[in-house]
Amino acid sequence: MVTILVVEDDEKLNRIVCACLDEHGYKAIGCSQAMRAFDRMTDTIVDLIISDVMLPKVDGFKFAAMVREQDARIPILFVTARDDIASKEKGFRIGIDDYMTKPVDMDELILRVGALLRRANIANEKKITAGSLVLNADEMTAAVAEEEVPVTVREFNVLWKLLSYPKKTFTRNQLMDHFWGMESESSPRTVDVYITKLREKFAFCGDFEIVTVHGLGYKAVLK
Repeated sequence: MVTILVVEDDEKLNRIVCACLDEHGYKAIGCSQAMRAFDRMTDTIVDLIISDVMLPKVDGFKFAAMVREQDARIPILFVTARDDIASKEKGFRIGIDDYMTKPVDMDELILRVGALLRRANIANEKKITAGSLVLNADEMTAAVAEEEVPVTVREFNVLWKLLSYPKKTFTRNQLMDHFWGMESESSPRTVDVYITKLREKFAFCGDFEIVTVHGLGYKAVLK
């Protein structure tokens, strides 16, 4: 499921946006302050950010700049009452991907979210190709040189996530929270078991490698 972080200090608007996203099949996480949102990103895999500009303590510009230092790929959508060209220019220079002015039309917001996710190859992208490896999300299958490699749903999802963001490191806790849930009684070491299984199943494929980042977690590297 695609996870979207909503950073908005207006609690009512935050709830409305989150509810709308949830209704359209996304998993929305609401935060009222930038630093809380940034901290949340350390233990949660976030696929897209919707942020206000005028936030308490740390504004949206600084927040977006902090995110860009850590992740150059995650889509960022500003939703703000500031409609001046200078603010838009500043935001796009920092590296945001889209800009909406309040009041927000929720139907338009959903359309823009979908467009941003498509550009990022996260939502509605049915296949990932890495050399001879093809992951098919419709069929939940993995094939190397057109030969299917049996994988479980969870193995497929973990591999899909890693290959969606090549070279990006995901911690064990991030993967655990995303695929097993915070209520799971399994330990983060369960992730190690799944990574080992994936490595064994795709050891013969020389087009990618799941690399251990010592002390942190794992990342996929394309060859």
